[in-house]
Amino acid sequence: MLTPTGLHAKVHGLLIDPDRATGLESEPRTAVDLDWTGIVGEAHGGLTRPACSRVAGQYPRGTEIRNVRQVTAVSVEQLEQIRAAMDAPELRPEWLGANLVLEGIEDLSALPPSSRLIGPDGAALVVDMENAPCRLPAKVIERHLPGIGERFPKAALGRRGVTLWVERPGRIGVGDALRLHLPPPVRWHAPAPGSTGTGR
Repeated sequence: MLTPTGLHAKVHGLLIDPDRATGLESEPRTAVDLDWTGIVGEAHGGLTRPACSRVAGQYPRGTEIRNVRQVTAVSVEQLEQIRAAMDAPELRPEWLGANLVLEGIEDLSALPPSSRLIGPDGAALVVDMENAPCRLPAKVIERHLPGIGERFPKAALGRRGVTLWVERPGRIGVGDALRLHLPPPVRWHAPAPGSTGTGR
């Protein structure tokens, strides 16, 4: 069902947030280990997590749910687009709390759910969905660049990257090439309002 492509995402940077209580900003690493819970030592890891505003339409806040937001990835290309749209002198991935900074896949944020990024040793990450902009990075950016942080949510729309979960543990290092594997195209279409169609 999954098609290996000739596209690779080069790992430009790796970061972790070891303690969410101290803030959103992540810290650089040269390599990270992945286990079933996510990145070892990352505060967003875990097999489960409490439901947050991202799934407010599905579960009451705090409900224990499967953690498919173990890892976040952004792209060098889209970070530059966000920076330019904000008219900011710089935009660092650690201000966004990112874990992976990737280079080489255009429009990373639009990767289809269930896409895989597989590293040289077989470590595999599965795309859950696009990572929507929120106000938390805006506050961090504002602290570093006063008067600019509030521009982030609008500038980052469709460019914030993706959330992922670990399908196969392993190790990822800066400079590694992660091969992109794509799922089949989506064939389902929403039925018209009031229709009893199956969506096929």
